[in-house]
Amino acid sequence: MSHAAVADKPASTLQGATLPKWSPYAIAGGSIVLAVLIGLVGGLDSKIQWGLIAAVLFVVGTYVIASRVEGPRQAKDRIATSLVWVAFLLAVVPLVSLLWTTIVRGVKVLDIFFLTHSMGVVGDTEPGGGIYHAIIGSLEQVGLATLIGAPIGVLTAIYLVEYGRGKLSKWITFFVDVMTGIPSIVAGLFILSLMLMWNMEPFGFAGSCALAILMMPVVVRSTEEMLKLVPNELREASLALGIPKWRTILKVVLPTAIGGITTGIMLAVARIAGETAPVLLLVFGNSFINNNPFEGAQQSLPLYIYQQFSNSSGSGAAYDRAWAASLTLIAFVMILNMVARGIARWKAPKTGR
Repeated sequence: MSHAAVADKPASTLQGATLPKWSPYAIAGGSIVLAVLIGLVGGLDSKIQWGLIAAVLFVVGTYVIASRVEGPRQAKDRIATSLVWVAFLLAVVPLVSLLWTTIVRGVKVLDIFFLTHSMGVVGDTEPGGGIYHAIIGSLEQVGLATLIGAPIGVLTAIYLVEYGRGKLSKWITFFVDVMTGIPSIVAGLFILSLMLMWNMEPFGFAGSCALAILMMPVVVRSTEEMLKLVPNELREASLALGIPKWRTILKVVLPTAIGGITTGIMLAVARIAGETAPVLLLVFGNSFINNNPFEGAQQSLPLYIYQQFSNSSGSGAAYDRAWAASLTLIAFVMILNMVARGIARWKAPKTGR
């Protein structure tokens, strides 16, 4: 065969037809338009129904168009990607909606006066008052619970990963799994039974003990998973140099996993910061400022929100205070997470060439 014949022969390619990069956006836009038309014609007033119809049309449309243009195999990959995006949107939209609603309703009364004054003699249906006493109570109760639950949880996880062998570790793992799923009211009832045995009055530290019970299994589980991610080579290298195991854990294992451990502790703090049932049973609530968590009833942000909603009797002032307290609680958790990430980045081992 001559060189001219070879040159005239068209070049073969293994790449088939593909959809353009903008095709997912076009399919999504068409699905939304079609879903709106279906909703209007069918008399569907809920925007949620429109969104679900658009999601179904997007997945089906992606598969049909991709199978015609790119083939069935690539269409399966496209439909898997579209399902991931739909699941992501289904998770994000309620969160964004919740945050937006809280911000819009919470900023009505959220100001310096609201943050620096207590309810005092202000009635639940009257305007005015603030959440200073609830902020103090939440900080003290959650802080004491963290001081109790975080060290116990971290040390338990260290035992399970580094030392735990035999039946004892299996029983500890079993009880940690059980404690992870117990309702918060059960922890509150447990501490309440001890208080009734010793004829004790409601006080802030009792709520901290119940919150610590709820916090510990979360800390154990998260810390345990982070410690398992530390390469065994680091432990072996340290032990090969003659360093004791306790010092290896303290200087090598924990600094390597400090980022994940801190994140797990903050997740546990975020969980207990919004608990209402144990605080309602053990702390009881207080309209005045009580800086002593070891004596007398205290207030907390979740309990304050609950009481404002339940005792409002249709009062707009109480609802506004409840939404403002909710926004403050969200900001409190966000600030804690930001501080935790900063500490984790600061304490994480430095890497370099």
